[in-house]
Amino acid sequence: MTTNSKSTTLNLLNLKSLPIRTFWITSIAFFICFFSWFGIVPFMPDVVKDLGLSPDQKWNSIIVAVSGTVFARLLIGKLCDKYGPRICYTWLLILGAIPVILLGFVQTPLQFIICRLFIGFIGASFVITQFHTSIMFAPNIVGTANATSAGWGNLGGGANRLGMPLIAAAVISFGVAETEAWRYCMVIAGIVCFLMGVVYYFFTQDTPQGNYAALKAKGELPQSKKDEVSFLSAIKDYRVWILFVVYAACFGMELTVYGTMDDYLQNTFQLERSTAGNLVLSFALMNIFARTLGGFFGDKFGKLKGLRGRVLFLAAILAVEGLMLSLFSGMTGLAFGIVFLVGFSLTVQMAEGATFSVVPFINKKAIGSISGIVGAGGNVGAFVAAMVLKSKSAIAEKTAIAENQSLGQEAVEAAQALASSEAVSSGYFIIGVFVVFTAIVSLAIKFSTEDEKAVEKEMKAVPAYN
Repeated sequence: MTTNSKSTTLNLLNLKSLPIRTFWITSIAFFICFFSWFGIVPFMPDVVKDLGLSPDQKWNSIIVAVSGTVFARLLIGKLCDKYGPRICYTWLLILGAIPVILLGFVQTPLQFIICRLFIGFIGASFVITQFHTSIMFAPNIVGTANATSAGWGNLGGGANRLGMPLIAAAVISFGVAETEAWRYCMVIAGIVCFLMGVVYYFFTQDTPQGNYAALKAKGELPQSKKDEVSFLSAIKDYRVWILFVVYAACFGMELTVYGTMDDYLQNTFQLERSTAGNLVLSFALMNIFARTLGGFFGDKFGKLKGLRGRVLFLAAILAVEGLMLSLFSGMTGLAFGIVFLVGFSLTVQMAEGATFSVVPFINKKAIGSISGIVGAGGNVGAFVAAMVLKSKSAIAEKTAIAENQSLGQEAVEAAQALASSEAVSSGYFIIGVFVVFTAIVSLAIKFSTEDEKAVEKEMKAVPAYN
């Protein structure tokens, strides 16, 4: 595919342009997937009461939801390279709708955990979104397009905090019991996923030149043996695995930090639960622009310094991200704490955008496979970091409870909150140091002179779509 068939601008109102229509549809599909993936989160207190979940069962449901995504992202990237994003997204949405709907009918903790495992597979939608925008936009704008579609899709993970309670209120207004509302909400979310799969099939196209099946029939795309070679070359490329760790250090850390931030803000700064929740939601909503900034500056540095410029910006923003989190971990005053937390939120999302301003240039014959591997890195990072924080916090809390048990319930709760705060604080500091180290490692990503010249030539070509 040549630059002549790709868009060199991100004119969001030009719906006559195939790349722009694709951008909107894939971003909306990604939003719906994330909304459904985390849709149960606002209802967890109701689920715990309804199904009688133990603390371990509740935590296990969270872990499997993330774990399932890792394997799905690794698989879906290779499938995109072979079958194209249109068919892959269609089936992911339609099949992913099934466990979302079934979650509304579960009666036991085991059924709940199994459904959350399979719902996690729709987190692979991120890979297809990045793949589809990568082959629709030219090198001068691909970083911005990738970052914006990903950022707006990620909003689904925060919007459910507002959207799901509104859907529940509407359901209750029709006479449904408040304790049963969460079930109807998940069924509705699943139906929307299914319908979006139908939309994706009929209103998108794999590439500006046509769909994969037709292009392969004409001999314009590599056949299965070459697909296999491309995949093997991707997994053998050291740069792919550096980006795997890089995405673990940005998206993985964002998931973990925001997943633990509600409790941390309450325990450290004595905030009310609603206030802490609103703060975390506001940081999640920064995805509206923060990821886009990362992709935008990645493209700008790419124009100034070539592919090496993209890597330099990625390393710089990663280093600032790690610094912001480490500094935040030591704050005891709310005002300065919020300043550094905002700094972390901005830079971690910019780093995510910057990562996928580099990914499309690693190996253009295996963009899907590479996107899948790198995307999986984010969930692996989230899993490892969550386990580290959980283990540190659990040990500290158990010790605090044992030492203060004779002082009464109020004293025990205060000691437990303090122990948790200190444990998570040290965990955040360790994570921040890891991110800075990853920034240094990312500088090892190199591109050949031939790669640089090829991209420079591609950027000078005149596009057919604008």
